[in-house]
Amino acid sequence: MQLKLNKSICFFDLETTGLEIAKDKIVEISILKLKPDNYIEEFYELLNPEIPIPSLVSKIHGIYDKDVVGKRTFKEAGRDIANFIGNSDLSGYNCLKFDVPMLVEEFMKNDIDFDLKGKRIVDVQNIFHKMESRTLRAAYKFYCNKELIDAHTAKADTRATYEILISQIDRYKDAQIEDANGKMHKPFENDVQSLHDFSNHSKFVDFAGHIILNDKKEEVFNFGKNKGRTVAEVFEKEPQYYDWMMKSDFPLYTKKIITELRLKNKGLI
Repeated sequence: MQLKLNKSICFFDLETTGLEIAKDKIVEISILKLKPDNYIEEFYELLNPEIPIPSLVSKIHGIYDKDVVGKRTFKEAGRDIANFIGNSDLSGYNCLKFDVPMLVEEFMKNDIDFDLKGKRIVDVQNIFHKMESRTLRAAYKFYCNKELIDAHTAKADTRATYEILISQIDRYKDAQIEDANGKMHKPFENDVQSLHDFSNHSKFVDFAGHIILNDKKEEVFNFGKNKGRTVAEVFEKEPQYYDWMMKSDFPLYTKKIITELRLKNKGLI
């Protein structure tokens, strides 16, 4: 089974100093670019995060402070990463909640142009959870009948993610699932747009899920005292709430989204 492509798709995985998108940094990145002719190119780099890697985190991914001494920082390597990805679509395991927002955060922190517009994102974990609900190691065993060696290393996880997606397409090519209205339909087709639509959280406006769409397709807050209220209403009645968010430790992408919404509501864009 081959993945049907009309442009390249980059499978990628990150190892980081922690899980806080606004504060933590990338220490390892692996990218597998699959081209429409099924030719594969790979990019890999250890990065110096310029902050200490917590010992508990190092025990998980095996990367210690000594391993990144003398390595390029994201500021130094970021343009090479952006150029390698180019206009490719993106895929990863749990990438919508973590890897994509973390990568975008690093690009934005270092003023590196990286536009997500036009990039479809396929989250292999979301397909897995909607169809089976397991971990990456279990997914690899379930779909590929292989043991995941060197789990929590970017290279092993990236390769496993690519193999799992190919196996998912093959396994579910004739599958049907029941939608909210009780109708049976095929979950996805063998093309990136269909996989993107199926694996995405359609209600998320920002990657972190702080802002979502309600049933009326209006942007609403999904946290705190204003949960469920529209962004437009809150910013009109409590303009200081925007200022508070911009000064707080929200991901830069979330701040970009609320700024766009604020300008849109004011009729400035």
